[in-house]
Amino acid sequence: MSFPLKVKSTLWAIVDSMSFNLSPFVKRPGKDFSRERKFGFVRMIRFCISMQSGCMNHELLKYFYFNPDEVPTASAFIQQRAKLLPEAFLYLLSQFNQRFPTKLFMGKYSLIAADGCEFNIARNPDDPSTFHPSNGKSKRGFNMIHTISLFDLISKRYLDIVVQPGRRKNEFAALCQLIDRYSYGGFPILVADRGFSCYNVFAHALETGFYFVIRAKDINTKRLLVAASLPDRLDQWTDVILTRSNSKKKRAHPELAAMYRYICKAVPFDFITDNQPEYHMRLRVVRFKIAEGIYENIITNLPDNEFHTEHLKDIYYLRWGIETAYRDLKHTLGTTNFHSKSPKYIEYEILCRMILYNFCTIITMEVPIKKQTGKWEYQVNLSMAIKICVAFLRDEAAPGNVNGLISQYILPIRPDRTYARQLRFQVPTSFAYRFV
Repeated sequence: MSFPLKVKSTLWAIVDSMSFNLSPFVKRPGKDFSRERKFGFVRMIRFCISMQSGCMNHELLKYFYFNPDEVPTASAFIQQRAKLLPEAFLYLLSQFNQRFPTKLFMGKYSLIAADGCEFNIARNPDDPSTFHPSNGKSKRGFNMIHTISLFDLISKRYLDIVVQPGRRKNEFAALCQLIDRYSYGGFPILVADRGFSCYNVFAHALETGFYFVIRAKDINTKRLLVAASLPDRLDQWTDVILTRSNSKKKRAHPELAAMYRYICKAVPFDFITDNQPEYHMRLRVVRFKIAEGIYENIITNLPDNEFHTEHLKDIYYLRWGIETAYRDLKHTLGTTNFHSKSPKYIEYEILCRMILYNFCTIITMEVPIKKQTGKWEYQVNLSMAIKICVAFLRDEAAPGNVNGLISQYILPIRPDRTYARQLRFQVPTSFAYRFV
């Protein structure tokens, strides 16, 4: 059996095994998907994962091979989809990842990036949790949902996700939730941008056995070190004792006054309780120069005898992989072309696209690239590889041709090429005017 066929068989085998115990995955156990219909549980999951960017009726026609006697109506699909819980897709995402072990950084560590991403959805002013009034981006206002994901930077796979309404997003809480339910084991290193630098995130990582490399703003680093200014180069450990009381009389260790940091009650911190009024934390603060007059601050707990400053630079540089993964998820896989207005069902679609993305990258990572002579090393053209893998999943490409087709489309690796980030407001795609 070829490797692509093994990956495909494994994915569908997990779906089949889920159908034997539907209780964790449906709203009404014992009733939902208990009758024989065109859209049973297995066919529903398969269709959701392999669905592309076309309008709903066109997607149904393609999936049922344009057979008028077999094609269900869009209404039938919507009614059956309403019986599912998001746990069905989260379980499938996790199980599928665990069947194919991820690659390790330095032979030991899992390098995991966390970042947020926004998705514009169909306009609905009656939903205050997602509707943003008119502003400089949109004259009519727009609806948006926010996601926080964990992404394996070495194996290029999505591991988990939390979806939040755009107006009620809380990135700190979402990341803490993702850290707490991480189930892949090993020695994970969490890599995150400066928007995730806070004591609560550090504490959740320390309590669950995570290492972390998190960028911090100058002002946050100064507060942590109680310093008026920061040197150009820094690498030191610092101990802090967190408390919600400013009373010096209540301190358990008054002789360590310089280590105490006050956290007001309005700031979430989950490890200070009545029984444990103080929380001790040991952090490593690293500061280095990246360009003339530009410096970066890194908060980490990685041991300094194994991870020097240059190692931390390399680790944080790899974080950009989650940014390019979001680009491929949204545009190459067409995740922005939703088939629903409801944020609940849009969450289903995002999860399905992540499973599909992982299916494509698991296959692509094993495709051998013939070494080219010349200036550059080469890599797979992921955009073309995804199209080939999706066609294979939908039985539109022969199994024996997958690796060969992917290896024909390669691109040179240019590690020093950079582009300025372009921020543009994008309206959601119309439900009707699509052709895929």
